[in-house]
Amino acid sequence: MAELSSAGGMEFKPKRQGSSDKDQFDNLEKHTQWGIDVLEKYIKFVKERTEIELSYAKQLRNLSKKYQPKKNSKEEEEYRYTSTKAFLATLNEMNDYAGQHEVISENMTSLITGELTRYVQELKQERKSHFHDGRKAQQHIETCWKQLEASKRRFERDCKEADRAQQYFEKMDADINVTKADVEKARQQAQLRHQMAEDSKAEYSSTLQKFNSEQHDHYYTHIPNIFQKIQEMEERRIVRIGESMKTFAEVDRQVIPIIGKCLDEITKAAESVDHKSDSQMVIEAFKSGFEPPGDIDFEDFTQPMKRTISESSLSNSRGDGKSEPKFGSKSKGKLWPFIKKNKPPPPPPASASPSAVPNGPQSPKQQKEPLSHRFNEFMTSKPKIHCFRSLKRGLSLKLGAGPEDFSNLPPEQRRKKLQQKVDELNKDIQKEMDQRDALTKMKDVYIKNPQMGDAASVDHRLAELGQNIEKLRLEVQKFEGWLAEVEGRLPPRNEQARRQSGLYEAQNTSAVNSCAQDRESPDGSYTEEQSQETEMKIPATDFDDEFDDEEPLPTIGTCKALYTFEGQNEGTISVAEGEMLYVIEEDKGDGWTRIRRNEDEEGYVPTSYVEVYLDKNAKDVYKSLQKISE
Repeated sequence: MAELSSAGGMEFKPKRQGSSDKDQFDNLEKHTQWGIDVLEKYIKFVKERTEIELSYAKQLRNLSKKYQPKKNSKEEEEYRYTSTKAFLATLNEMNDYAGQHEVISENMTSLITGELTRYVQELKQERKSHFHDGRKAQQHIETCWKQLEASKRRFERDCKEADRAQQYFEKMDADINVTKADVEKARQQAQLRHQMAEDSKAEYSSTLQKFNSEQHDHYYTHIPNIFQKIQEMEERRIVRIGESMKTFAEVDRQVIPIIGKCLDEITKAAESVDHKSDSQMVIEAFKSGFEPPGDIDFEDFTQPMKRTISESSLSNSRGDGKSEPKFGSKSKGKLWPFIKKNKPPPPPPASASPSAVPNGPQSPKQQKEPLSHRFNEFMTSKPKIHCFRSLKRGLSLKLGAGPEDFSNLPPEQRRKKLQQKVDELNKDIQKEMDQRDALTKMKDVYIKNPQMGDAASVDHRLAELGQNIEKLRLEVQKFEGWLAEVEGRLPPRNEQARRQSGLYEAQNTSAVNSCAQDRESPDGSYTEEQSQETEMKIPATDFDDEFDDEEPLPTIGTCKALYTFEGQNEGTISVAEGEMLYVIEEDKGDGWTRIRRNEDEEGYVPTSYVEVYLDKNAKDVYKSLQKISE
C-alpha cells in the first residue's frame, strides 16, 4: 500500500496530489472496514455453530436420559439381559458422545469466538489510530500549503506595489512642474516598495523551501509509513482469520479419537449380546419346578354306570358325552400340574347322588368321582367369610395380594420370592439397627452435654426400634422356615401347621354357628352356611399385621383444622373446622399431613386445611431420625 503514496512526477501539483491522498485514504478506510465486517461475520458464524453443538448435545443427553431405566422399577430388572445391557451401554456412550460435542462448543467459544472478539476490538482501535495519524499528516501538509499560498500572494502583491511605485517615481521625476520634494518623496516610496518586495521574496523563498521539505517528508516518509502500518494491520487480520479457520477444524479433529472410542464401545456392547445367555436367564426366571403330567389311563365305558354330576362339574359345562379321567387312576397326582400336592381333600357333593337313595341301583364307582369333577368343585367353591378379619383378607385377595408364604406360586418361583423377602427383611433389620446405634450415640451425647437435649426423650424411640427389630427377626425366622421347606432342608409341615399358616382350613361348625346365617363372599354374592360344605380360608397377609401389630406413631405436635374436610378416600380422615387434633407425621412434600384424633382414628388431611403446631424437642428428634433413615 505504500506505493499508493508515490507522486505522479517531480513537478509540484499540490491540488492534484492532495486530492489523490484523500481518495486513497477513503479507499483504504472502506477496505479495512470491510475486513473487520468479514471478521465479525466469521465470529457470528462460529458462535452459531457452538449454539448448534450445545443444542445437539442437550438433545442427545435428553434422549439418553429418556430411555434410561428408572430406579427401583420393573424396567431396571429387565436390564439384566445381555441385549438390554448392550442398549444401556449404548445410552451411556451416547451421553459421552454428547459430552464431546459440548467440548467442541467450549473450545470454539474460548479459542475462536473469545479470541477473535478481543482481536476485533484491538483491530478497531489500531485502525482508528492509523487513520487519525493519516488525517493529521494530511491536515499538516494542507496547512503548509496554505502558508505557502499566502506568502506567494503577499510577494506577488508587494512586487506589483513596487512596480507601481517605481513607475510613479519615474513619472514624477520627468515632470518639470513637480517640486523636488515631491520627487524625493516618490523616490523614497519606490525604494520602500522595492524593499518590501525583496522581503516578501525572501519570505516566499523560505516558505517554499520549507513546504517542499514538508511535502517530501509527507509523500516519501509519513504517508508511506501510515500506509505500511495499515497494510500490516490488514495482513495480520487476514492471517488471524486463516488461523481461526484452522483452529475450527482442529477442535473437531481433537474429539474424533474419543468419539471413535464411544463408537467402539457401542460396537463392543453389541458384540457382547448372547442369545443363549438371555434364553437361559428367561428359563431360570420362569421355570416352575413341576414335573410333566403322566399318561392318562383308559376309561372303560362299556359297563353301565351312573355318575354323580355336580352343578359345577366340568362335564356339565362341556356336555355329557365327553370322557372324564378317573379320580382313582395312577395319574392322580400329575394330571393338573398347577395344583399343590398337599391340597386338602375335595368337598363332598352338596346334594345326594342317585346311588345314595335306598334300594336304588348301586354304582360300581359309588365312592369315587372323576378328578375333573372334584377339581372343578374345589376351584369354583366360594370361601365363606366368618368375621371382619376374614372379610379384610378376602378383600386383599380380590385386590391382588397373594398368600404370605407365596404358596400360590410354582416351587421355583416361590423359592425366589421367599429368598427376596428374607433379603428385604434383613436390610430392614440392618436399617433399624443403624438407627438404634445412631440414637444411642445421640443419647450418650445428651448425657454428657445436657444443654444439647434431654436424654430421656430418646428412650421411647429406642424402645420402639428394639420392638421393631424383634418383630423383623421373627418375620425372618418365619420366612426362612418356609424357604427351608421349599428347598427340602426341613420336612413339610403337617396338616395342623398348614391350618395355622392360614393356607387351608376345614369347615369348623362351631365357628359357623357363631356367625350369622347369611354372609357376603368377597365377590359380593350371598351364600348360606351348610354343614356339608368345605370352606377354603383365605391366607392371612400383611394387611392383618398392619391392624394387629403396628405400634402407634409418637405425637410430634398438635394442629387446628382451618376448614372442614370430608375424608372420603382410603387413608384420609374427616375433620371439622376448629377441631384440635394430634400430629403424628409431618408433610413430606406431597401436601398431606398425618393426624390422630384418638387411638382408633388417624389418617391424612391436606396440609393447607390445618395449622400445625410442632413440639420443638419432638420435631428435632423427628428430623434426626429422618436424617438417620435417609
